[in-house]
Amino acid sequence: MTGLPSNTVPPSSVLDAFGVEGTPVPLAGGQGHSVRVGGFVFKPADGTEEEVEWAASVFERLAPGGSGFRVPAPLRAADGQSVVEGWTACEFLDGEPGPRGRWSDVISAGRAFHVALRKLPRPGFLDRQTHPWAVADRVAWGEEEAKVAAGLAGPLSALLELRRPVEQVFQLIHGDLTGNVLFAAGEEPAVIDFSPYWRPPLFAEAIVVADGLLWFDPPPDLLVAGSGRPGWRQMLVRALIFRLVAYSELVGPSEQARADEAARYVRATEAVRHRLADA
Repeated sequence: MTGLPSNTVPPSSVLDAFGVEGTPVPLAGGQGHSVRVGGFVFKPADGTEEEVEWAASVFERLAPGGSGFRVPAPLRAADGQSVVEGWTACEFLDGEPGPRGRWSDVISAGRAFHVALRKLPRPGFLDRQTHPWAVADRVAWGEEEAKVAAGLAGPLSALLELRRPVEQVFQLIHGDLTGNVLFAAGEEPAVIDFSPYWRPPLFAEAIVVADGLLWFDPPPDLLVAGSGRPGWRQMLVRALIFRLVAYSELVGPSEQARADEAARYVRATEAVRHRLADA
């Protein structure tokens, strides 16, 4: 792993390497580690250098936009590298993040983004990832089992009982769209902070809906928005397993989950069970 830099802002040596001048200004989001310097965003590299380089190459290919979404163009150092002293940089794109009031727009931007990714091959590093979300993804799809934090075993068991085999076409997807689509007047939605997985695009949409059920007050029709598409209920079941296991991995499987967090998954599971009984 590249490891998080020890400092909270990029040092002058990093700015010099990327050819950027200015004073770092903290940005909201990015887990509190992102800063803006001039027209660029700097943040600690997330993942191995192989992963960061791969993501930069994908976004360079997509950066021209014009297909229903836009992405920030990566910035490379003078030597062509994407990572300098643990920092990466990209173009700053203006916009307000969804999803409140923009649920359908977030999903539409994700669909356009996934169409653009359709022919890209599966990166090998996905098999080597061990972060909480990678573990949770494999558990959601029955490729791995996991012990979860106390208080979450009941909700997980209920979700596993609902899970059934499903036939879907896998491809590259963005598995964390909910807060990572920006909207600005007169501009296409901006998709940022790519979290790659090799799953059906419908799973990415289900994660957005699951996030709404868990942490927001979504519009009443959000849950059934994809119910006309084959496998929708199963995608929602897997999305809830994904979020539950990721939360457990972050807390620690040997720890006690907060009662309110466990209750979130109980409520969301019941919504999926009863409102999509025939989907």
